[in-house]
Amino acid sequence: MVQTATAPSSAPTIRQTQLLIDNQWVDPVEGGSFETYNPATGEVIATVAAATSADVDKAVKSARKALEKGPWSNMSASERGRLMNKLADLVERNALELATLESFNCGKTISDSKGDLAGVVKTLRYYAGWADKVEGRTIPVDGNFLSYTLRQPVGVVGQIIPWNFPLLMLAWKWGPALACGNTIVMKPAEQTPLTALRVAELAVEAGFPAGVINILNGFGETAGAALVNHPDVDKIAFTGHVDTAKIIQRQAAETLKRTTFELGGKSPNVIFADADLEQAVAGAFHAIYFHGGQCCTAGSRLFVEDRIHQEFVERLAEKAKARNIGDPLNPSTEQGPQVSQEQLDKILHYVDLGKSQGAKLLTGGERFGDKGYFIEPTIFDNVQDDMAIAKDEIFGPVVSVLPFKGVEEVIERANNTSYGLAAAIWTKNIDKAHLFAKSVKAGTVWVNCYHIVDANTPFGGFKMSGQGRENGEAAIEHYTELKTVTVKLG
Repeated sequence: MVQTATAPSSAPTIRQTQLLIDNQWVDPVEGGSFETYNPATGEVIATVAAATSADVDKAVKSARKALEKGPWSNMSASERGRLMNKLADLVERNALELATLESFNCGKTISDSKGDLAGVVKTLRYYAGWADKVEGRTIPVDGNFLSYTLRQPVGVVGQIIPWNFPLLMLAWKWGPALACGNTIVMKPAEQTPLTALRVAELAVEAGFPAGVINILNGFGETAGAALVNHPDVDKIAFTGHVDTAKIIQRQAAETLKRTTFELGGKSPNVIFADADLEQAVAGAFHAIYFHGGQCCTAGSRLFVEDRIHQEFVERLAEKAKARNIGDPLNPSTEQGPQVSQEQLDKILHYVDLGKSQGAKLLTGGERFGDKGYFIEPTIFDNVQDDMAIAKDEIFGPVVSVLPFKGVEEVIERANNTSYGLAAAIWTKNIDKAHLFAKSVKAGTVWVNCYHIVDANTPFGGFKMSGQGRENGEAAIEHYTELKTVTVKLG
């Protein structure tokens, strides 16, 4: 049986619930608000200010002024890097507070939240190092001319982040934007606004000038839409659901905004019979159940070679049944709640679809406990490629096991999806590994590992999993405009 981890949780202090505009904490123009919840209990933990188009306009004007007239516009690149490093120091100093707040508002286990904080600090420091290394080139041209390029900020950047990794996605967005000299208007997810507000408070403490970073809590259809439609916003960077990205892309077309999208996935995780079985079972388990499956790269399509299929699923089911579910602030908890009632209902709907379409439910599939948004780790076996649970992104702890016979077959089936964010292969055959890595249509391919993501390496998707890349040098290109200068000599 799945066991519960019980221990009293310590509620963190909620320091900010307003909007940050021009380095001032303010109430929204229209006075709106909304409640944010603790997903482990379903209880309200704070009432948060809700921005509308009037607040977006104020924030964009502040960001434009900082970009073109304030101290940020005249600040040296090395000084920008120094500020970013100072912010990283403050985040590191307050890491336990931030991790606790993340778990309290998001439902992520405290151990995972602490891991995210390490990633936040690394990302900020990585891009702080980039600040004075964003360079152009000198280009030989015909005639008596000198031609060179400059990389300059895109401008005022609207950033919309999701609820599954609130702190880490904030760092992924802030890092390259600030290093390149842009100014930011960010809308956190309405489910999880609290950590973004706290880090914004630390940014003010670090000394970022007024208008450089603005935070607008609110809903997609109001604050998000106003940000996308604002004519003085130069770029939208969005992480979230593909359906929302389609809306953003249509709206952004009116002003020809630059857009980058990091979207969902239905990632194939492929286990060959020659893999280290113990390592592969542990890896497949982590691939799907990390953060309760609320991860865009989750290994939710588990392809297992038929020769080891039975033994593999039995081992996986044993681990699922033994998983500790409970209070995310308890260090012994392995799986916290889903983020919301809406998300829990969606997952249970897909469990019902899996059963009705003929998949074999091996374990899980039930709500766990009588409060909060918990669900048991769920395994469906003998899934067919055309079933809903094998095609749709569920975003929960539900894995579909699909047996296969050979490498060419599994590559074709792995690519039979509208997504292309991540993929993994487990094998001791290096030729097979490289063939799969070359052939699979995914932005990240892991070999004998899973969920290994670093600030240094580009991250993004093929097909409907996104446009553009986060992290690494690749993100710098998305936050700069390339200008050519040609000078007549003599």
